Formats: sequence, C-alpha cells, structure tokens
Amino acid sequence: MVGGTWQSTASDRQWFVSVPKAAAAMVVLPVFLQAPWVRVHPFSATLFTALLVAIGVVLNRSDNQQKADFGSLIIGFSGSWLAGCVFWGWLRAHPVLHLPVEAFALPLALAGFGTRWRLASAFYLSSLVGTAFTDLMMAVTGVMRFWPGVVTASMDTAPQLLHEAGLHLLHPLPLTALVLAASSIVWLAGTLSKRETAVFKSNDTLSMSAAVLMTTLWVDGLFLLAAVVQPGLSGLIE
Repeated sequence: MVGGTWQSTASDRQWFVSVPKAAAAMVVLPVFLQAPWVRVHPFSATLFTALLVAIGVVLNRSDNQQKADFGSLIIGFSGSWLAGCVFWGWLRAHPVLHLPVEAFALPLALAGFGTRWRLASAFYLSSLVGTAFTDLMMAVTGVMRFWPGVVTASMDTAPQLLHEAGLHLLHPLPLTALVLAASSIVWLAGTLSKRETAVFKSNDTLSMSAAVLMTTLWVDGLFLLAAVVQPGLSGLIE
C-alpha cells in the first residue's frame, strides 16, 4: 500500500477468468439456462436481456481493464440471448427464420468494431458465424426438414423424431459434410488465434472469437451425440 491506497498489481487484473474462457462459458450458458427458461416462460427470459445490458454497461465503465472487457462480452452475449429468446420462444417451428432472427443486431455489431465495444461485436459476430455454420449444415444434410416436427411434437413422439434426425446424419454424405464443416471451423479458429496480435491492439479479441467458434463446435457435437444416444437430454424438445 502506497500513500493510503492499494497499488494495482498483476494479480489484481486476474480477478476474472480470461476473456476467451469467459466467452466460451457464455456460449454454453444458453444450453443450461436459456433453453429450459424459454420453454417455461419466454417473456421473462426475454426481459432478462435488460439486466444483462445493464450489468455489461456498468462493468464496461470500470477502470479495471478485465472488468471492462467482461462487461463488453456481456453486451455481445445479450444480443445473442435476446435473439435466442425471440426465436425459441415464439418462432421455433420456423427454422428458415433462425439465422435472420439471430442476425438482427448485425449492423450494430459491425459498427461497434471501431468503438470500446469491440469485444462485444466480436463475440456477437463469432456466435453468428457459428450459428450460420450449424444452420447451413442442417440444410445441406437434410436435417432441417425434421426440425418443425421435433419442436412441435408431443413428449411421447419428439424423442423418436429427434433420434431419427440424428441417425440421418450418420450416413456417408451427411457425415462428410459435417467433417468438412468442422474442419473449416477448426481452421478458422486456428487462423484467428495466430493473427490476433497483428490485427488488434488487444490480444484477446481474435482468441476470444476462436474460443467461441470452437465451443460452438463442441456444443453441436454433444447435441448430435445426445440426439443419437439420449434425445431427451438434447434440450431441444420439451
């Protein structure tokens, strides 16, 4: 302590987990919190967006850089959270609307790269790219045709329909498409990690984007595994 105040140390800046790890956790959070919440009460889950934004703004104004970065991440996450609530709460039977709804904040995210909300923009855009990969593969492999039936079916029939959709992906052509898509995500994530310091002053933006993409890949893989082995654990059906 100097002059009655605590000096900032390196350990003070490690109070929060790293930005990439925090971003990865935010990608997983909707699976465990948002999915069941939206099924029970979509309106309150949607209103929760306001609290996320408030927390993000307060943290982002902190003098502690790590807290400020975490606040920016929460702002980016709030955009994905709001889109997820709207789609899964009221539009879930219309898969063609999934990506457009998720992309509602795209203009704001693109504009935010030149501001203090760079991490927020990068998180939102990375999540959107992951969603685009997922939806594209669902369309290419023919799984999207199962979607409306699965999400609107009764508890008695939904698990079987989801299981059939999962088995459909285990054929040679769908598997080839999935492997190519997964390889593309791994390549993109690796490229972002290598180029982070060359593009941004902060060395967290691109590594965070890479973490979001890789976590999205893991979540999709676990979802496919659940659909084949135990459909009731997937979180998609009620």
